[in-house]
Amino acid sequence: MGKGEELTTTKYLIHAQITANGIVEKPDVVGAVFGQTEGLLSNDLDLRELQRTGRIGRIQVNIHSNSGRAKGEIVIPSSLDRVETAILAASLETINRVGPCEAEIQTLKVEDVRAVKREQVVNRAKEIYKNMVESVGPASMKMIEEVREAMRVHEISEYGDDRLPAGPSIHTSDAIIVVEGRSDVLNLLKYGIKNTVAVEGVSVPQSIGDLSKKRTTTAFVDGDRGGELILKELLQIGDVDYITRAPQGKEVEDLEKDEVLVALRDKVPTAQFLANHNILSDSDDNNHHHKRRDRNHSKRQNRRFNKEPEVEIEDDEVKLMKDMLKEFEGTGSGAILDEALNMTKEVSIEDIYEEIKNIEETADTVIFDGIISQRLVDVASKKGIKKLVAFKSNIVKKPHNLKIITID
Repeated sequence: MGKGEELTTTKYLIHAQITANGIVEKPDVVGAVFGQTEGLLSNDLDLRELQRTGRIGRIQVNIHSNSGRAKGEIVIPSSLDRVETAILAASLETINRVGPCEAEIQTLKVEDVRAVKREQVVNRAKEIYKNMVESVGPASMKMIEEVREAMRVHEISEYGDDRLPAGPSIHTSDAIIVVEGRSDVLNLLKYGIKNTVAVEGVSVPQSIGDLSKKRTTTAFVDGDRGGELILKELLQIGDVDYITRAPQGKEVEDLEKDEVLVALRDKVPTAQFLANHNILSDSDDNNHHHKRRDRNHSKRQNRRFNKEPEVEIEDDEVKLMKDMLKEFEGTGSGAILDEALNMTKEVSIEDIYEEIKNIEETADTVIFDGIISQRLVDVASKKGIKKLVAFKSNIVKKPHNLKIITID
Protein backbone atom coordinates (compact mmCIF):
# COMPACT_ATOMS: atom_id res chain seq x y z
CA MET A 1 0.00 0.00 0.00
CA GLY A 2 1.33 3.42 -0.96
CA LYS A 3 2.11 6.03 1.61
CA GLY A 4 -0.53 8.40 0.29
CA GLU A 5 -3.21 5.76 0.68
CA GLU A 6 -2.20 5.13 4.30
CA LEU A 7 -2.46 8.81 5.12
CA THR A 8 -5.99 9.08 3.75
CA THR A 9 -7.40 5.93 5.40
CA THR A 10 -5.66 5.89 8.78
CA LYS A 11 -7.89 6.55 11.77
CA TYR A 12 -5.53 5.63 14.61
CA LEU A 13 -1.80 5.25 15.20
CA ILE A 14 -0.68 2.57 17.70
CA HIS A 15 2.52 3.67 19.47
CA ALA A 16 4.47 0.95 21.27
CA GLN A 17 7.92 0.76 22.85
CA ILE A 18 10.21 -2.26 22.43
CA THR A 19 13.23 -3.28 24.51
CA ALA A 20 15.36 -6.35 23.71
CA ASN A 21 18.20 -8.07 25.62
CA GLY A 22 20.44 -8.09 22.57
CA ILE A 23 20.96 -6.48 19.20
CA VAL A 24 17.99 -6.82 16.83
CA GLU A 25 17.12 -5.20 13.53
CA LYS A 26 13.92 -3.82 12.04
CA PRO A 27 13.10 -7.01 10.04
CA ASP A 28 13.41 -9.03 13.25
CA VAL A 29 10.86 -6.82 14.99
CA VAL A 30 8.40 -6.86 12.07
CA GLY A 31 8.72 -10.64 11.81
CA ALA A 32 8.05 -11.04 15.52
CA VAL A 33 4.95 -8.86 15.33
CA PHE A 34 3.48 -10.93 12.51
CA GLY A 35 4.71 -14.31 13.74
CA GLN A 36 3.84 -14.16 17.43
CA THR A 37 0.38 -12.64 16.95
CA GLU A 38 -0.61 -15.14 14.26
CA GLY A 39 -3.43 -17.37 15.50
CA LEU A 40 -3.72 -15.35 18.71
CA LEU A 41 -6.78 -13.46 17.55
CA SER A 42 -9.66 -14.32 15.24
CA ASN A 43 -9.15 -14.48 11.47
CA ASP A 44 -10.78 -11.06 11.20
CA LEU A 45 -7.86 -9.58 13.16
CA ASP A 46 -5.03 -11.52 11.54
CA LEU A 47 -2.29 -8.95 10.83
CA ARG A 48 -1.29 -10.30 7.44
CA GLU A 49 -4.90 -10.32 6.23
CA LEU A 50 -5.52 -6.87 7.66
CA GLN A 51 -2.47 -5.48 5.88
CA ARG A 52 -3.38 -7.24 2.63
CA THR A 53 -6.85 -5.64 2.69
CA GLY A 54 -5.48 -2.24 3.64
CA ARG A 55 -7.05 -2.10 7.11
CA ILE A 56 -3.67 -1.61 8.74
CA GLY A 57 -0.71 0.19 7.18
CA ARG A 58 2.97 -0.57 6.93
CA ILE A 59 4.53 -1.28 10.33
CA GLN A 60 7.10 1.38 11.11
CA VAL A 61 10.04 0.49 13.36
CA ASN A 62 12.71 2.86 14.65
CA ILE A 63 15.24 0.95 16.72
CA HIS A 64 18.79 1.54 17.94
CA SER A 65 21.30 -0.46 19.97
CA ASN A 66 23.47 0.54 22.89
CA SER A 67 25.67 -1.56 25.21
CA GLY A 68 24.36 -4.82 23.79
CA ARG A 69 20.71 -3.89 24.23
CA ALA A 70 18.16 -2.61 21.70
CA LYS A 71 15.41 -0.12 22.28
CA GLY A 72 12.99 1.56 19.88
CA GLU A 73 9.47 2.48 18.85
CA ILE A 74 6.85 0.66 16.81
CA VAL A 75 4.09 2.58 15.01
CA ILE A 76 1.17 0.77 13.36
CA PRO A 77 -1.40 2.78 11.32
CA SER A 78 -4.94 1.41 11.71
CA SER A 79 -8.22 2.06 9.93
CA LEU A 80 -10.10 -0.37 12.20
CA ASP A 81 -12.67 0.86 14.67
CA ARG A 82 -11.72 1.82 18.22
CA VAL A 83 -12.43 -1.57 19.80
CA GLU A 84 -10.55 -3.58 17.18
CA THR A 85 -7.63 -1.14 17.31
CA ALA A 86 -7.47 -1.45 21.11
CA ILE A 87 -7.43 -5.27 20.86
CA LEU A 88 -4.67 -5.13 18.27
CA ALA A 89 -2.64 -2.75 20.46
CA ALA A 90 -3.03 -5.04 23.47
CA SER A 91 -1.94 -8.10 21.46
CA LEU A 92 1.48 -6.53 20.85
CA GLU A 93 2.27 -6.88 24.56
CA THR A 94 2.12 -10.69 24.25
CA ILE A 95 5.35 -10.68 22.19
CA ASN A 96 8.24 -11.87 24.38
CA ARG A 97 10.99 -12.65 21.89
CA VAL A 98 12.48 -10.92 18.87
CA GLY A 99 14.89 -13.03 16.86
CA PRO A 100 17.16 -14.84 19.31
CA CYS A 101 16.67 -12.26 22.07
CA GLU A 102 14.18 -11.89 24.86
CA ALA A 103 12.11 -8.78 24.38
CA GLU A 104 9.29 -6.76 25.88
CA ILE A 105 6.77 -4.58 24.06
CA GLN A 106 4.62 -2.01 25.86
CA THR A 107 1.80 -0.08 24.17
CA LEU A 108 2.27 3.60 25.02
CA LYS A 109 -0.81 5.15 23.44
CA VAL A 110 -3.33 4.99 20.60
CA GLU A 111 -3.47 8.32 18.80
CA ASP A 112 -6.68 9.46 17.11
CA VAL A 113 -5.40 10.90 13.83
CA ARG A 114 -8.74 12.54 13.06
CA ALA A 115 -8.73 14.43 16.37
CA VAL A 116 -5.29 15.81 15.56
CA LYS A 117 -6.46 16.84 12.12
CA ARG A 118 -9.56 18.48 13.57
CA GLU A 119 -7.40 20.47 15.99
CA GLN A 120 -5.19 21.55 13.10
CA VAL A 121 -8.27 22.59 11.11
CA VAL A 122 -9.66 24.61 14.05
CA ASN A 123 -6.34 26.35 14.69
CA ARG A 124 -5.86 27.14 11.02
CA ALA A 125 -9.45 28.37 10.72
CA LYS A 126 -8.83 30.74 13.63
CA GLU A 127 -5.77 32.13 11.87
CA ILE A 128 -7.66 32.56 8.60
CA TYR A 129 -10.58 34.24 10.34
CA LYS A 130 -8.25 36.55 12.26
CA ASN A 131 -6.56 37.57 9.00
CA MET A 132 -9.97 38.16 7.41
CA VAL A 133 -11.05 40.41 10.27
CA GLU A 134 -7.77 42.30 10.27
CA SER A 135 -7.97 42.81 6.51
CA VAL A 136 -11.31 44.62 6.85
CA GLY A 137 -10.38 48.24 7.54
CA PRO A 138 -12.45 50.85 9.40
CA ALA A 139 -13.76 52.27 6.12
CA SER A 140 -14.95 48.82 4.99
CA MET A 141 -16.59 48.13 8.34
CA LYS A 142 -18.39 51.45 8.18
CA MET A 143 -19.61 50.71 4.67
CA ILE A 144 -20.86 47.24 5.72
CA GLU A 145 -22.70 48.71 8.71
CA GLU A 146 -24.31 51.38 6.51
CA VAL A 147 -25.62 48.72 4.14
CA ARG A 148 -26.97 46.64 7.03
CA GLU A 149 -28.63 49.69 8.56
CA ALA A 150 -30.19 50.57 5.21
CA MET A 151 -31.62 47.05 4.91
CA ARG A 152 -33.11 47.25 8.40
CA VAL A 153 -34.66 50.64 7.66
CA HIS A 154 -36.04 49.25 4.43
CA GLU A 155 -37.75 46.42 6.31
CA ILE A 156 -39.33 48.60 8.96
CA SER A 157 -43.02 49.32 8.43
CA GLU A 158 -45.73 51.42 10.09
CA TYR A 159 -48.85 50.60 12.08
CA GLY A 160 -52.11 52.45 12.47
CA ASP A 161 -53.16 56.05 11.88
CA ASP A 162 -50.32 57.16 14.16
CA ARG A 163 -47.84 55.52 11.74
CA LEU A 164 -46.00 53.83 14.59
CA PRO A 165 -42.67 52.13 13.76
CA ALA A 166 -43.21 48.38 13.49
CA GLY A 167 -41.71 45.19 12.14
CA PRO A 168 -43.02 43.79 8.84
CA SER A 169 -44.91 40.95 10.57
CA ILE A 170 -46.99 43.20 12.84
CA HIS A 171 -50.06 42.96 10.60
CA THR A 172 -50.08 39.15 10.32
CA SER A 173 -48.55 37.74 13.49
CA ASP A 174 -50.78 36.27 16.22
CA ALA A 175 -48.27 37.45 18.82
CA ILE A 176 -46.74 40.93 19.12
CA ILE A 177 -43.96 42.55 21.12
CA VAL A 178 -44.54 46.14 22.26
CA VAL A 179 -41.37 48.22 22.69
CA GLU A 180 -40.68 51.88 23.42
CA GLY A 181 -39.18 53.45 20.31
CA ARG A 182 -38.07 53.13 16.72
CA SER A 183 -34.50 52.23 17.75
CA ASP A 184 -35.85 49.25 19.71
CA VAL A 185 -37.74 48.03 16.66
CA LEU A 186 -34.58 48.36 14.52
CA ASN A 187 -32.44 46.50 17.05
CA LEU A 188 -34.87 43.57 17.28
CA LEU A 189 -35.26 43.59 13.52
CA LYS A 190 -31.49 43.20 13.25
CA TYR A 191 -31.85 39.90 15.11
CA GLY A 192 -34.71 38.68 12.92
CA ILE A 193 -37.57 39.59 15.28
CA LYS A 194 -40.22 41.14 13.05
CA ASN A 195 -43.42 41.17 15.12
CA THR A 196 -42.66 44.37 17.06
CA VAL A 197 -44.37 47.76 17.38
CA ALA A 198 -43.19 50.90 19.20
CA VAL A 199 -45.35 53.20 21.32
CA GLU A 200 -43.06 56.21 20.60
CA GLY A 201 -43.26 57.94 23.96
CA VAL A 202 -44.73 57.70 27.44
CA SER A 203 -48.25 58.38 26.13
CA VAL A 204 -49.31 55.04 24.66
CA PRO A 205 -51.55 55.43 21.55
CA GLN A 206 -55.02 53.93 21.75
CA SER A 207 -54.29 51.90 18.62
CA ILE A 208 -51.73 49.90 20.61
CA GLY A 209 -54.25 49.29 23.36
CA ASP A 210 -56.81 48.05 20.82
CA LEU A 211 -54.25 45.83 19.08
CA SER A 212 -53.17 44.26 22.37
CA LYS A 213 -56.74 43.10 22.98
CA LYS A 214 -56.69 41.10 19.75
CA ARG A 215 -53.20 39.59 19.91
CA THR A 216 -51.03 37.75 22.42
CA THR A 217 -49.01 40.72 23.67
CA THR A 218 -45.60 40.91 25.30
CA ALA A 219 -44.37 44.23 26.71
CA PHE A 220 -40.59 44.56 26.35
CA VAL A 221 -39.43 47.78 28.03
CA ASP A 222 -36.18 49.40 29.16
CA GLY A 223 -34.71 48.59 32.55
CA ASP A 224 -35.13 52.15 33.89
CA ARG A 225 -37.78 54.50 35.28
CA GLY A 226 -38.97 55.40 31.78
CA GLY A 227 -39.68 51.75 31.09
CA GLU A 228 -41.84 51.55 34.22
CA LEU A 229 -43.88 54.61 33.19
CA ILE A 230 -44.57 53.22 29.72
CA LEU A 231 -45.48 49.83 31.17
CA LYS A 232 -47.88 51.44 33.64
CA GLU A 233 -49.59 53.39 30.84
CA LEU A 234 -49.77 50.30 28.64
CA LEU A 235 -51.40 48.28 31.41
CA GLN A 236 -54.03 51.00 31.83
CA ILE A 237 -55.26 51.04 28.24
CA GLY A 238 -54.24 47.63 26.84
CA ASP A 239 -54.36 43.93 27.51
CA VAL A 240 -50.80 42.76 28.15
CA ASP A 241 -50.27 39.01 28.47
CA TYR A 242 -46.55 38.89 29.25
CA ILE A 243 -43.95 41.33 30.54
CA THR A 244 -40.17 41.37 30.26
CA ARG A 245 -37.57 44.07 30.76
CA ALA A 246 -34.04 44.83 29.69
CA PRO A 247 -31.40 44.31 32.41
CA GLN A 248 -31.32 47.03 35.06
CA GLY A 249 -30.00 50.28 33.62
CA LYS A 250 -29.97 49.04 30.02
CA GLU A 251 -32.17 49.95 27.07
CA VAL A 252 -33.66 47.52 24.55
CA GLU A 253 -31.97 49.32 21.65
CA ASP A 254 -28.52 48.56 23.14
CA LEU A 255 -29.00 44.86 23.86
CA GLU A 256 -26.94 42.17 22.16
CA LYS A 257 -28.63 39.20 20.53
CA ASP A 258 -28.14 36.78 23.42
CA GLU A 259 -29.49 39.38 25.87
CA VAL A 260 -32.60 39.83 23.73
CA LEU A 261 -33.19 36.08 23.52
CA VAL A 262 -32.76 35.59 27.27
CA ALA A 263 -35.10 38.48 28.08
CA LEU A 264 -37.86 37.24 25.80
CA ARG A 265 -37.45 33.67 26.93
CA ASP A 266 -37.75 34.77 30.57
CA LYS A 267 -40.95 36.76 30.07
CA VAL A 268 -43.56 36.20 32.80
CA PRO A 269 -47.36 36.46 32.84
CA THR A 270 -48.61 39.93 33.72
CA ALA A 271 -50.30 38.82 36.95
CA GLN A 272 -47.08 37.23 38.17
CA PHE A 273 -45.07 40.33 37.26
CA LEU A 274 -47.44 42.66 39.11
CA ALA A 275 -47.36 40.41 42.17
CA ASN A 276 -43.58 40.77 42.31
CA HIS A 277 -43.24 44.43 41.24
CA ASN A 278 -45.12 47.31 42.81
CA ILE A 279 -45.56 49.58 39.77
CA LEU A 280 -49.33 50.12 40.07
CA SER A 281 -51.20 51.84 42.91
CA ASP A 282 -53.93 49.83 44.64
CA SER A 283 -56.66 51.60 42.65
CA ASP A 284 -54.78 51.14 39.40
CA ASP A 285 -54.25 47.49 40.22
CA ASN A 286 -57.97 46.96 40.91
CA ASN A 287 -58.93 48.76 37.71
CA HIS A 288 -56.46 46.65 35.78
CA HIS A 289 -57.97 43.42 37.09
CA HIS A 290 -61.51 44.61 36.30
CA LYS A 291 -60.45 45.46 32.75
CA ARG A 292 -58.82 42.08 32.36
CA ARG A 293 -62.13 40.39 33.21
CA ASP A 294 -63.97 42.50 30.65
CA ARG A 295 -61.62 41.85 27.72
CA ASN A 296 -62.71 40.63 24.32
CA HIS A 297 -64.61 37.33 24.68
CA SER A 298 -63.07 35.64 21.66
CA LYS A 299 -59.56 36.20 22.93
CA ARG A 300 -60.54 34.77 26.31
CA GLN A 301 -62.09 31.70 24.72
CA ASN A 302 -59.08 31.15 22.50
CA ARG A 303 -56.82 31.01 25.54
CA ARG A 304 -59.13 28.66 27.36
CA PHE A 305 -59.42 26.03 24.65
CA ASN A 306 -56.37 26.54 22.49
CA LYS A 307 -52.68 26.76 23.09
CA GLU A 308 -51.45 30.35 23.11
CA PRO A 309 -49.46 31.24 19.99
CA GLU A 310 -45.75 31.44 20.61
CA VAL A 311 -44.08 34.83 20.36
CA GLU A 312 -42.05 34.83 17.18
CA ILE A 313 -38.81 34.81 19.13
CA GLU A 314 -39.02 31.02 18.76
CA ASP A 315 -38.27 31.34 15.04
CA ASP A 316 -35.29 33.54 15.81
CA GLU A 317 -34.05 31.14 18.43
CA VAL A 318 -34.13 28.32 15.87
CA LYS A 319 -32.22 30.54 13.44
CA LEU A 320 -29.60 31.26 16.09
CA MET A 321 -29.26 27.55 16.88
CA LYS A 322 -28.74 26.76 13.19
CA ASP A 323 -26.11 29.49 12.88
CA MET A 324 -24.27 28.07 15.89
CA LEU A 325 -24.55 24.55 14.46
CA LYS A 326 -22.77 25.62 11.26
CA GLU A 327 -19.73 26.48 13.36
CA PHE A 328 -19.44 22.79 14.29
CA GLU A 329 -19.85 21.45 10.73
CA GLY A 330 -17.10 18.99 9.88
CA THR A 331 -15.45 19.19 13.32
CA GLY A 332 -16.81 15.92 14.70
CA SER A 333 -17.50 17.70 17.95
CA GLY A 334 -20.26 19.51 19.82
CA ALA A 335 -20.99 21.55 22.91
CA ILE A 336 -23.20 21.63 26.00
CA LEU A 337 -24.78 25.05 26.59
CA ASP A 338 -26.45 26.64 29.60
CA GLU A 339 -29.67 28.67 29.52
CA ALA A 340 -27.79 31.81 28.42
CA LEU A 341 -26.32 29.77 25.53
CA ASN A 342 -22.83 29.90 27.02
CA MET A 343 -20.69 26.84 26.34
CA THR A 344 -20.11 24.85 29.52
CA LYS A 345 -18.27 21.96 27.87
CA GLU A 346 -16.97 20.93 24.44
CA VAL A 347 -17.54 17.26 23.59
CA SER A 348 -16.62 14.74 20.89
CA ILE A 349 -19.54 13.22 19.00
CA GLU A 350 -18.10 9.77 19.75
CA ASP A 351 -18.58 10.43 23.47
CA ILE A 352 -21.72 12.56 23.33
CA TYR A 353 -24.07 9.91 24.72
CA GLU A 354 -21.88 9.34 27.79
CA GLU A 355 -21.37 13.08 28.24
CA ILE A 356 -25.13 13.70 28.30
CA LYS A 357 -25.67 10.69 30.52
CA ASN A 358 -23.13 12.00 33.04
CA ILE A 359 -24.30 15.62 33.08
CA GLU A 360 -24.59 16.79 36.67
CA GLU A 361 -25.01 20.55 36.33
CA THR A 362 -28.04 22.23 34.78
CA ALA A 363 -27.79 22.17 30.97
CA ASP A 364 -30.20 23.68 28.46
CA THR A 365 -28.95 22.74 24.99
CA VAL A 366 -26.72 20.14 23.34
CA ILE A 367 -25.47 21.04 19.86
CA PHE A 368 -23.24 18.76 17.79
CA ASP A 369 -21.98 17.78 14.34
CA GLY A 370 -23.97 14.59 13.84
CA ILE A 371 -27.36 12.88 13.79
CA ILE A 372 -29.87 12.87 16.64
CA SER A 373 -30.78 9.27 17.49
CA GLN A 374 -33.63 7.96 19.62
CA ARG A 375 -31.05 6.86 22.19
CA LEU A 376 -29.77 10.44 22.52
CA VAL A 377 -33.32 11.80 22.73
CA ASP A 378 -34.22 9.44 25.55
CA VAL A 379 -31.17 10.23 27.69
CA ALA A 380 -31.42 13.99 27.00
CA SER A 381 -35.06 13.98 28.10
CA LYS A 382 -34.17 12.19 31.33
CA LYS A 383 -31.44 14.74 32.05
CA GLY A 384 -33.77 17.69 31.55
CA ILE A 385 -32.14 18.94 28.35
CA LYS A 386 -34.51 21.32 26.55
CA LYS A 387 -33.01 21.36 23.04
CA LEU A 388 -31.02 18.95 20.87
CA VAL A 389 -29.45 20.59 17.81
CA ALA A 390 -27.79 18.64 14.99
CA PHE A 391 -27.72 18.31 11.21
CA LYS A 392 -30.23 15.44 10.99
CA SER A 393 -32.50 13.38 13.22
CA ASN A 394 -33.59 9.77 13.11
CA ILE A 395 -36.14 9.31 15.87
CA VAL A 396 -39.42 7.51 16.38
CA LYS A 397 -40.78 9.30 19.44
CA LYS A 398 -40.10 12.83 20.72
CA PRO A 399 -40.73 13.66 24.38
CA HIS A 400 -42.94 16.71 24.96
CA ASN A 401 -40.26 18.42 27.06
CA LEU A 402 -37.52 18.27 24.38
CA LYS A 403 -37.15 20.42 21.27
CA ILE A 404 -35.40 18.92 18.22
CA ILE A 405 -33.70 21.40 15.85
CA THR A 406 -32.02 20.27 12.63
CA ILE A 407 -30.47 22.15 9.73
CA ASP A 408 -33.26 21.05 7.35
